Amino acid sequence: MIIFEKLKYKNILSTGNAWTEIQLNRSKSTLIVGENGAGKSTMLDALTFALYGKPFRKINKNQLLNSINTKGLEVEAYFSISTVRYVIKRGIKPNIFEIWKNDVLLNQDAAARDYQTYLEETILKLNYKSFGQVVVLGSSTFVPFMQLKAGERREVIEDLLDIQIFTVMNTLLKDKLSINKSEILDIKYQIDLLKNRIESSKTHNESIRKMKEVEVGRLKDKLREQIAFVESEQVAIDALLDEIGGLAESILDKAGVKKGISELNDIDRDLVAKHRLLTTEVSFYEDNDNCPTCKQGIKHEFKEETITAHSAKAEEITTARGQLRHKGVKLDTRLAEIDDIESVITSKHLDVSEHRGNHKMSMTSCKSIKNELTGAEKEVVAIDNNDIIALERELNAHHDSQTKLFDDKETLSIVSAMLKDGGIKTRIIKQYVPVMNKLIGKYLSAMDFFVQFELDENFNETIKSRFRDDFSYASFSEGEKLRIDLALLFTWRAVSKLRNSVATNLLIMDEIMDSSLDSTGTEEFLKIIEELATDSNIFIISHKGDQLFDKFHSVIRFEKVKNFSRIAS
Repeated sequence: MIIFEKLKYKNILSTGNAWTEIQLNRSKSTLIVGENGAGKSTMLDALTFALYGKPFRKINKNQLLNSINTKGLEVEAYFSISTVRYVIKRGIKPNIFEIWKNDVLLNQDAAARDYQTYLEETILKLNYKSFGQVVVLGSSTFVPFMQLKAGERREVIEDLLDIQIFTVMNTLLKDKLSINKSEILDIKYQIDLLKNRIESSKTHNESIRKMKEVEVGRLKDKLREQIAFVESEQVAIDALLDEIGGLAESILDKAGVKKGISELNDIDRDLVAKHRLLTTEVSFYEDNDNCPTCKQGIKHEFKEETITAHSAKAEEITTARGQLRHKGVKLDTRLAEIDDIESVITSKHLDVSEHRGNHKMSMTSCKSIKNELTGAEKEVVAIDNNDIIALERELNAHHDSQTKLFDDKETLSIVSAMLKDGGIKTRIIKQYVPVMNKLIGKYLSAMDFFVQFELDENFNETIKSRFRDDFSYASFSEGEKLRIDLALLFTWRAVSKLRNSVATNLLIMDEIMDSSLDSTGTEEFLKIIEELATDSNIFIISHKGDQLFDKFHSVIRFEKVKNFSRIAS
């Protein structure tokens, strides 16, 4: 049984930023009064929004947000089931949806829709439609049971009797029947296919063997060609490596030649410097008779001797440089020869790489062909027996699967007949229909409405007066319809309590006595409320506060202060 304990909300509709808190299990019966627009019915929208994420009245979800504060809507519903305490928290701006179980937040990894499904199916076990038939009766949006379509009526009753599982099972069963049918067709196709393959294997066995032998011969020829190619590539690689080795030996003097060229260049630079110095001094003595530093005259004999000596040395340097150039030409020629040989070596290395690539590819091809050849040779040996034996073994397995599928089909057909609306569910409903009709009659009589009202197992009504005149629900006045609706509401609560399916302590009625019930009906209704209050917490929202104060255990008055609703102190 769901025991609703407390409801808190703020910034919803006309409620401001201060929390409004209502103890739901404090009093057996509570009257909620207030002026129009004071916020009496807000608790309905707050509770429904907390549990189902949508308002009770027919307004958009975003219209729940207080139009003045425009943010911070929060609702918290506290309830317990057995020894487990739950808190459901929802909000708008920011969006909040949390389920707390014994002060621990439940996993929120799943999508919000899955989270809501878990709340309704696993925790509450009460969908929105059944909630509106068992917990809340509102004058503005309540759709009476008698105005529901046949399918919707059945859905509510199945939920009350906790037999909606059979509907789920029937849906799953249809999928299983469809799968079973598809599997039977598939297995038949597989059996026919295997029979044709076995017959074909037997008929063409000899031709297949010949084809495989031809394939073996072809692979052997191909393998021989590849082996010969591998050997020829290896011979080419060895020859190229020998050539490269000989060429490498012929240029072992490369380092000495480079060193000789470098040394000749160093010597030539020194000679050039000396030659420039000597030439400069000869030009000085030829152009000057006096010393530019001390201003004394230079002797003619000294000038001649110095010019002659320096000119002779300069000539020797020129001769020496000519000899160096001759040696340099020889060394440059040798270095050019070495470069040409190295180019040849590089080219041959490229040829070696190409041949090695061909060699490697051919070796891989040989392995692949050898594997193919091994497989082809095995197929030639096994073609007579193994293939056919395997196919026959597979055919026998398919026959076994086919037998099992036919057995499953028969079982599923029996179960399908049981799960249809005329099966188990109808049997269960038939057991409860007399109980329901008896309770409906009891509550109608308690409200001084003496008609014989009966539902059949398809939830079609038969209504007769004391004089056995037939009526329909639509033919009654609004007050009489309301008596029927109330009788059904009390009946569903009683049945749910018997089944312990969606039993709850909470019953909220919004302005149901303010329009359609006359004074007699109201008095009888309050007597029923008093009887129900022994194990329920009933909230009546009404404008008739002055007439009803002494009929309830407690009263909550809502008022509007500065455009915000609150509970009056």
